[in-house]
Amino acid sequence: MITREESLALVNQHVKNENLVNHMIAVGAIMKGLAEHYEEDAELWEATGILHDVDYETFGEDFAQHGAKSAEMVKDLLPEDAVNAILRHNPLTGNKAETRFDIALLAADAISGMIVANALVRPNKMEGMKAKSIKKRMKDKSFARQVSRENIMMCEDIGLTFSEFATIAIKAMQEVAPEIGLS
Repeated sequence: MITREESLALVNQHVKNENLVNHMIAVGAIMKGLAEHYEEDAELWEATGILHDVDYETFGEDFAQHGAKSAEMVKDLLPEDAVNAILRHNPLTGNKAETRFDIALLAADAISGMIVANALVRPNKMEGMKAKSIKKRMKDKSFARQVSRENIMMCEDIGLTFSEFATIAIKAMQEVAPEIGLS
């Protein structure tokens, strides 16, 4: 099993954009929080979240390849269900998110962007952030407009209300806020 440190080393080998690295750390933290909620393997879920975009600077202009290339890059490092979650987090690959693991990654990927955008307009960034502030931002279609609200709401497909999901995600990101520049 690949460790968090090994995951980050692989990311740093392939990804130079600091904001993208921070995004991957945030998604890893959310996945870890979700794994703890579901009593799954937190290390595996975190590593999957960290590695989900490892190909982002290498897939070229064909965005449909994003995810497929990441899955190929980590296929010998992660179990099949984790590789599949990475493959399925980009619907353009033609592979639909099916399992709780797949859907969790898709939703975590999306909500991380909403939380970061919210943190960046708050004086205390992540400190004191609550699910209700994310819910309010979700209604404003011009706020973080690139974030898929549909993907965030897939949390309901894995048995979480939006408030439960946002609370887990915020708490997880608060734990890595200093590491990703949001403290």
